[in-house]
Amino acid sequence: MSIRLKIVLIVLPLIITTLLLTGVSSFFSATNAITGIATEFLGFKAAEFQKYAESQWLLLVENNMTERPSMVAATQAAIESYANSIVRSDTEVIFALDGELNLAMQTGDLALEENERAELQRIVESRTGDLITPRIAGKERVAKGFYLEPFDWYILVSEERDTFYSQVNQITQRTGIILVAAIILGVIMVLVFAGYLTNPLTRIVQAMENIISTNDMTSRVAVEYNDETGKLAHTFNIMVGALERAYKQIKRYALGAAVAQKKEHKIRTMFQKFVPADVIDQFFANPEKMLVGENRVISILFSDIRSFTSISEQMMPDDLVSSLNRYFTVMVDIIAARGGTIDKYIGDAIMAFFGAPARHQDDALNSVLAGIEMTEALGDFNAHQRELGKPEFRIGVGINYGVVTVGNIGTDKKMDYTIIGDMVNLASRMEGLTKKYKQPLLISESLHQKVHEQVRCRLIDTVAVKGRAKGVKIYSAKKTLSEEEDKAWTLHNTAMDHYYKKDFDQAIHYFQDVRKIFSEDYASQLMIDRCRQFQATPPPADWNGVEIMTEK
Repeated sequence: MSIRLKIVLIVLPLIITTLLLTGVSSFFSATNAITGIATEFLGFKAAEFQKYAESQWLLLVENNMTERPSMVAATQAAIESYANSIVRSDTEVIFALDGELNLAMQTGDLALEENERAELQRIVESRTGDLITPRIAGKERVAKGFYLEPFDWYILVSEERDTFYSQVNQITQRTGIILVAAIILGVIMVLVFAGYLTNPLTRIVQAMENIISTNDMTSRVAVEYNDETGKLAHTFNIMVGALERAYKQIKRYALGAAVAQKKEHKIRTMFQKFVPADVIDQFFANPEKMLVGENRVISILFSDIRSFTSISEQMMPDDLVSSLNRYFTVMVDIIAARGGTIDKYIGDAIMAFFGAPARHQDDALNSVLAGIEMTEALGDFNAHQRELGKPEFRIGVGINYGVVTVGNIGTDKKMDYTIIGDMVNLASRMEGLTKKYKQPLLISESLHQKVHEQVRCRLIDTVAVKGRAKGVKIYSAKKTLSEEEDKAWTLHNTAMDHYYKKDFDQAIHYFQDVRKIFSEDYASQLMIDRCRQFQATPPPADWNGVEIMTEK
């Protein structure tokens, strides 16, 4: 077997395997992403339609018109009109089936076939809200459904299967074409490359065979080697054989090292988008320890966009994604600049932490500064939104400080570098409390103890959030205060001291002084109202100022 053929047989499978693995991986990633988006959009449309239908019935209930057939019929007509308004393609159909499998409402021509009724009966009786693929009117469809109890309707938002998966089919065809073309090109390049490498060796072999067979001392080889040409040729052959064996071994080692290095580089490049670089370094240094977690004191930050559902209803999907990407870029850059680690995106929310995988002495302070800078950066972001004619974003940021379990949670097949523990839940609750207290940023008592000398803080309340019996003080924070803010925050903190001493008269006096400076200050007005309630109905003797939260 010639060296050229050996090279082809060794290199060609490697190229083909690499192309196939890359192509198949890209294909599944793309198709899964597209299918996921299509499924989420179909589910979102079904959910929005359900909200609308239920809100229309609620209007009848609130106005005591549920027994008036004309109003019920008008409501059903409004629901059908809304269904027609959200249909986006000729093949999409929204329809409702009553208990007898009659079409109570539909947005397009649809005729149920007898052999389909058994399956539809099962679907209607199950009232499933999962993605289903029934055969309707002789065509396979993809649908999401929900049960509308007031009318005894089971409503399905459906799309033809071919249309639903059209982009996936296109990707399949294109991936096949690209793979075939790449393999053909690879074969050609390997053949050319193998020929390029082996031609000089072939000439040397021919020259050496000529020397061995003819013992021609006047040949080029004889001239190159002036003495003992016969012995030199024989010795050279032996040497070439040994070198060839050594070369093959070295090549295998070099190839293995190159593949390993390339694989490591590929893994680093790919996963640095999702996992901190420190975690990847730890993985390659000690892969067997990656599933071992540890308890660590860190800061946990949650942020959330207010009324995001309302915002999304005002924007086209592509505009919404563009705005979200710009928003996430601004916020993530701030967190990263302060040494934070992005844990995950939860819809429009961001979860991050400070103090892992790498510890810093000022992690607690940096987490608060990051939260403050996120709320400040929202001004420039919203200015750009206004220029584009898009809705402005409002956010709430909650930060807690405490012991959590941090590490790679999962299995050797799928791991997430994340944090778990009660302190994580409390941080999430803190973010939720920003809505109730109308504050852009709230930090916990434990975090306040770490940073109160570096940033200005205002005590907002003492709360016991859902799932926790013990109360925790919550604070708002800023880097610096204006002269008026400094005066107002000092008065507010003084008022809180009187409030916890049950001196509600003095507390109201100081809170009213805050209102004189900032007439629309929500936190002080909330405490004034609460103090007046306690004046009318004094708290029990063991009252400690803790406000019990029943919601997030």
